[in-house]
Amino acid sequence: MTELDRYLDAATRQNTVRSYASALRHFEVEWQGHLPATPDSVARYLAAYAQTLATSTLRHRLAAIASWHRDHGFVDPTRSPLVRKVLKGIKTLHPGQVKQAAPLQIRRLVELDDWLAAAIAAAQARGDGAAALRHQRDRALVLLGFWRGFRGDELLRLDVAHLTLVPGQGMTCFLPRSKGDRQAAGVTYKVPALSRLCPVEATQVWLQAAGLQEGPVFRAVSQWGQVSAEGLHPNSLVRLLRELLASAGFADAGLHSSHSLRRGFASWANDQGWDMKALMEYVGWRDVQSAMRYLDGRDPFARDRIEASLPSPTSPAPTMALPAPEGKSALQLRLRMVLTPFARAGRGAAKARGRIEEICLAPFQAVRLNTASSEYRLTAPTDPDRDLDEILATLLDDMHRMADTHQCFLEASLNTDDGRHWD
Repeated sequence: MTELDRYLDAATRQNTVRSYASALRHFEVEWQGHLPATPDSVARYLAAYAQTLATSTLRHRLAAIASWHRDHGFVDPTRSPLVRKVLKGIKTLHPGQVKQAAPLQIRRLVELDDWLAAAIAAAQARGDGAAALRHQRDRALVLLGFWRGFRGDELLRLDVAHLTLVPGQGMTCFLPRSKGDRQAAGVTYKVPALSRLCPVEATQVWLQAAGLQEGPVFRAVSQWGQVSAEGLHPNSLVRLLRELLASAGFADAGLHSSHSLRRGFASWANDQGWDMKALMEYVGWRDVQSAMRYLDGRDPFARDRIEASLPSPTSPAPTMALPAPEGKSALQLRLRMVLTPFARAGRGAAKARGRIEEICLAPFQAVRLNTASSEYRLTAPTDPDRDLDEILATLLDDMHRMADTHQCFLEASLNTDDGRHWD
């Protein structure tokens, strides 16, 4: 490999290479498509998988196809009006809803911890060392994951050498790599020692019982009680948690995942009155939009707050003035967008946002509406010679390509005050 090849290879993240290769393989092998492709073949490919794949997945497949054509000097078929129109129709007929894991609420954490404590005692009483070890590991994993709000992969990347006990206060956990660590300097998390449901005590008990002094904190335990030298694989965490919850008698165990611990803590902290800034700093979120996806307060539908502010039945109806007529020379829109790097340690979101603002949004006189740069007000000029849907479809298409260029996924939607919507 030449020096030039090395730098070109370094410029493309391996996650992107793998995901694009997988997308192209699906297009060519599974669907029997041909490269270079035509707008018609790409449109038919989208239609073939419209009912089985999420819109975000289809967009990613389009990005891979577009990248292949750019790299090989061919005209990009994904930019054609036909492909954009088909994608819009798919989103209209098959609107997607983000599926989120059920949060592990605090009362259920108490129930689970009580069950684990009883299971540990029962296993020790009957001399089943393997079962006792597994339950001790699971108790440490659940309590540490909940109270520190760890992501699943972060929890399973913890190393014994990076844990430091602070007597009377808690424990620190150092992670050399983390999703929010843009400088790749590593992050130290502080875990509190609690009087009940203590993650520090549970972790220490597990490490001592397993005899671990180095290597991964959380490992598999065989039926004979042998502790593996390797850490648990991140893909095994969902199954482990669901089996644990099912064993403890949770009927909805299948609705939970590794995110349930993180969402559960966020919901608990929100109910306890933590302000958003403190919660974001503790958990490690960089923007409000990310945090809001995890929050489920005690009044998720805002029913109590709205009912409390409703006027009594005897109150006179408020007098409402009709809004002044607006000119039709321009249309006001609200843009919401979220950028997520392909790789956990990706740093392209800030660059992608800057380029999107500079190139895509500037012609629409974009104004930021929040400090997280996730909401904007746009002004779209009405052009009798161009269809508004076409203008906004082109805008969204360009934004997605800009995000893709910087190895980021983009979630974006446009709305007007009268209820019209584009995404």
